[in-house]
Amino acid sequence: MAELLTERSGRVAAARKLTRRNGRDAAGLFLAEGRQAVAEALARPDGVREVFATEVAAAAHRDLLAGTTVPIRWVTDKAAAGLSETVTPQGLVAVCELRDVSAESLTTTPPPRLSVALAELADPGNAGTVLRTADACGAGAVVFGAGSADPYGGKAVRSSAGSLFHVDVVRGAPLETLLPALRAAGVTVLAADGGGEVELPALVADGRLAGPVLWLFGNEARGVPAELAALADARVRIPMRGRAESLNLAAAAAICLYTTQLAQ
Repeated sequence: MAELLTERSGRVAAARKLTRRNGRDAAGLFLAEGRQAVAEALARPDGVREVFATEVAAAAHRDLLAGTTVPIRWVTDKAAAGLSETVTPQGLVAVCELRDVSAESLTTTPPPRLSVALAELADPGNAGTVLRTADACGAGAVVFGAGSADPYGGKAVRSSAGSLFHVDVVRGAPLETLLPALRAAGVTVLAADGGGEVELPALVADGRLAGPVLWLFGNEARGVPAELAALADARVRIPMRGRAESLNLAAAAAICLYTTQLAQ
């Protein structure tokens, strides 16, 4: 085994900058930690620069690392901890290229049958969870509007459970111009809104979920901004028979996306 890199080594110090958004944007790189994320990254090795692994992690994940052409850098436990944003670092981190696509690509090529846009969604855990749900329901793209959490942050990457590597990601998109352009391209834009004028089952009955469809979800506390909701084809609510005041964002997204998947 090669000499272990410490937290003071140049490679580790450069990778540690990727735990901050400005560092990720400047380098065009992000960190994917843990077996699931690293496995999904290595499935597309041309987008992976290197993998950092402790001796213990390398032994535990020998099957994953064997045969890969991606450089493996052996690091001390302290160095690995500096690359992690978790309380218990897993000792396995891949340095990956950002996977952004342009907002224009969604309107200049045939749009996905199902896609998602997030307006001012603040919590990175929710961002990753929605991305994971979108992937599970067959979505082709997730758009992170201006002011939304960074999908390449550590918590978001972990919450996506590898789904970040399966769908197109658009960041910082101006939704006020993108939504009308998508509608002009034949996409049905639906804003999830607890006070919406249309109930979700009605969209199934009248065939409006057949696609292509983009679901717009908003901030955890404030919902979709009124000016963006006004650009949608409909504001949609999920009917609830019980006494719950509302659904949290991740649960609402799962219901809307799964219902759309069945209708398509």
